[in-house]
Amino acid sequence: MESGQATFDDFLKIDIRVGRVLEAAPLEGARHPAYRIRIDFGPEIGERQSSAQITEAYRPEDLVGRFVLGVVNFPPRRVAGFKSEVLTLGVYAGGENGTVVLIGPDADERVRPGDRLG
Repeated sequence: MESGQATFDDFLKIDIRVGRVLEAAPLEGARHPAYRIRIDFGPEIGERQSSAQITEAYRPEDLVGRFVLGVVNFPPRRVAGFKSEVLTLGVYAGGENGTVVLIGPDADERVRPGDRLG
């Protein structure tokens, strides 16, 4: 296997779940503009909080109710004194220095908070 390549077993270790954004607000004191977000990941995982540098693409009120994907089994990180418990997933639109755009399932009645990416 080439250096830097992940195996399928590596992928299976990452727990990526669907969550629904409950709250979003500016994260005061962050070096780069960010939001603090509270996300419901369903009954098994519960509510978790995350920091996300997505202020260029979204207003807080646009995030509430939105489905997102998040890694729920990384250790928490401190961001400007805020405990970020989930890595909310996004892509750099237009390349590495582009605006971060969130990844999430289509709004669909079959998708529920806590559903696992498989």
